[in-house]
Amino acid sequence: MTTVGEALVHLLESYDVDTVFGIPGVHTIELYRGLAGSKIRHITPRHEQGAGFMADGYARATGKPGVAFVITGPGITNTITAMGQARADSIPMLVISGVNQRDSLGKGMGFLHELPNQRAMLQTVAMFSHRIEKPDELPIVLARAFALFASRRPGPVHIEIPLDVMALPLEGAQREPSDAPVPHASTETIAELVRHCLSAERPVILVGGGAKSAADGLKVLAEKLDAPVVATTNGRGIMHKHPLLIPASPSLKAVRELLADSDLVIALGTEMGPTDYDMYADGGFPELKRFVRIDIDAGQLDRWPAFMPIEADAKETVGSLSAALPDRRNGRGGEERAKRVRDAAWADVGARIQGQVRFLNTLRDTLPNSLIVGDSTQTIYSGNLYYDHDRVGGWFNAATGFGALGFGPPAAIGAALGKPETSTVCIVGDGGFQFVLGEIGAAVDENVPMIFIVWNNQGYQEIERAMVEVNIDPVGVRPSAPDYIKIAEAYGVPAERLSDIGELPASLLRGKASNSPYLIEIDEKLVG
Repeated sequence: MTTVGEALVHLLESYDVDTVFGIPGVHTIELYRGLAGSKIRHITPRHEQGAGFMADGYARATGKPGVAFVITGPGITNTITAMGQARADSIPMLVISGVNQRDSLGKGMGFLHELPNQRAMLQTVAMFSHRIEKPDELPIVLARAFALFASRRPGPVHIEIPLDVMALPLEGAQREPSDAPVPHASTETIAELVRHCLSAERPVILVGGGAKSAADGLKVLAEKLDAPVVATTNGRGIMHKHPLLIPASPSLKAVRELLADSDLVIALGTEMGPTDYDMYADGGFPELKRFVRIDIDAGQLDRWPAFMPIEADAKETVGSLSAALPDRRNGRGGEERAKRVRDAAWADVGARIQGQVRFLNTLRDTLPNSLIVGDSTQTIYSGNLYYDHDRVGGWFNAATGFGALGFGPPAAIGAALGKPETSTVCIVGDGGFQFVLGEIGAAVDENVPMIFIVWNNQGYQEIERAMVEVNIDPVGVRPSAPDYIKIAEAYGVPAERLSDIGELPASLLRGKASNSPYLIEIDEKLVG
C-alpha cells in the first residue's frame, strides 16, 4: 500500500524537487515515509524559520521552488516569517505542514500544537493555502502550486495535511498535467510600444528581480534604445559593467533626476516598492512621463498605474520588442547620461558608504561569479544603494521588502546547497547573526562550501544612528555578542578575525580553498 506521505515524495520527485528543508516531528513523520529511499535529500535546520529561509535561498540560487516540511502549530508559525520574506520578493516556496486530525479542527479541544484556524492564518501570507481533505486531492493541489510558480508572480504556497489523512492509501498518484497560460503581450501591444520607443529621445529602463530571466535580451534592447538601465536591488548583476548600466538606487537624487528628465520609462519586473524607490521615505520620487510597466502579475500593475501597463512575461516581451526595433540610433547620448548619473550617485552616497562598497568590490573581484547573500546590516544597505555585481541573481538580501533579520545565514546555506559549484558568501551583522546562530550546525552537517562574514559593529549600529539623527537617546541597540571565533571553533568551523582590511583577499581565498563552512569576522572600523 502506498500512503499519502509516500505519494507526496513520489510526486515531488516528478516536479524535479531534489532537496527539502525541515525538522521532523510526530505530526509529520508520515510525510517522511519513503523519503530515505527517494532521490530527495533532507536538510535539517535548527529552527523552522531556518527551514523557510534555506528554501528561499535555494530557490533564488537555482530558480526552482524551495520546499519545506514543518509541523503544525509552532512549526508553521516559526516558518511564517520566512514565508513573508518570500512573498515580498516573489520567491517560489512550497511549505507542507501537518495539521491535527480533521474531526478536531476548530473545536479548541486542547490537542498538541492546536491553533484555532491554522489555514486561515496562512492565507494572509501564502499565495494560497489548501488543506488536503481527501487523498486524491494531493496531485491536483501540487499541480496548482507548481503552475503558479511557472506562470504567474511566484511566492509561498502552503499545503496542510491532517494527521488522519497522511497515512491513508493513495495508489498510483501521478503528476497532473498543467496548461496554465503564461501571459504575453499581443502583436498590437508590441507595435504600440515600438512606436513610443522610436519617438523617445531620452528613454530609461528600470529592472527588478522579475527581469533576471530577460538579462541577455535586455542588453540588446538597451543598446538598440541607447537607454540607461537602472538596476534595483534584486536586479543587480544584470548588464554588469555595461556602459549603459546604473547600479544605483532609484532613491538617490541623481537617479531620480534622470528619471524625471526622461520622456519614456520602461519598468521591467519591478514592483516599484518604496524599499527601492523611496528608501528614505521622503516622498521625492518624481512623476514619470510615458511610464510603461511590464509585469507578469496584474495585481502589481494595478498597484502603481502606468501610461501603458503590459501584463506579460519579461523574457518573451523583451525579445519581441528587441526584434521589432531597428538597430541603435545615434544621438541619444545614453552612455554619457548613464556615466553622469553613476558619477553623481557615487558622490551622493558619501565617503562612509563608498568605503563599504569598495569592500564589496574586493569581495566580488576576489571570488568572481559568486553568490553574495546578505542579512540586514551596514554593508548590505550600502550595496543596495550602489553596487554592481557580476552574476545575474547573485546579489540578494533581506534588507528590502519584508526585511527579516536572521535571513542571511540560512538563506546562504540553501543557496550554497543549490549551487555547490559556486562560491557563496553570507554577510551578516553581529546582531542579526544571533537570531540564527544554530544554523552554523546545519552548514556543518552538510559540509556546505560557504563563507560567513560577520560584520561586527557591536550592536544595531544603523538603528542607533537613526535614533541619534532624530534626537532620541539610543536604547536597546547594544546587545552583547559572543566571541564568534570561539562559536565557530565550537562547531569545528575554521575561522579568523581580520586585523587589517588588506588581508581580505587572502582570507577569502583561504575560505574558498577549505571547501567547507568558514567564518571571517571583520570589525566595521577597519573599513570606516
